[in-house]
Amino acid sequence: QVQLVESGGGLVQSGGSLRLSCAASGNIFGNNVVAWFRQAPGNRREWVATIRSSSTTFYADSAKGRFTISRDNAKDTVYLQMNSLKPEDTAVYYCNTIPERPWGQGTQVTVSS
Repeated sequence: QVQLVESGGGLVQSGGSLRLSCAASGNIFGNNVVAWFRQAPGNRREWVATIRSSSTTFYADSAKGRFTISRDNAKDTVYLQMNSLKPEDTAVYYCNTIPERPWGQGTQVTVSS
């Protein structure tokens, strides 16, 4: 069974940066659309960014201009570079293919003001 493993989260001050990584067991990212999502306490999981196999990218309005999604097919890894972080970015961040596979554990991002 394919497993998705997110990493790179942590505690950062407002205005800081983090780079999240998403690795998969099995070579599944190369021909698939991959997306990042996040879920803050008490909220629904929300979409953050998507990258197609062609590397075309799409972003939620909250992420535009601050976040960058990228992929390294050789490493079967997808990244989310997050800059100018705000307290409202605090959430557990998840990655997944589209269509979805079983969700991983996510990685916690906490932005202090």
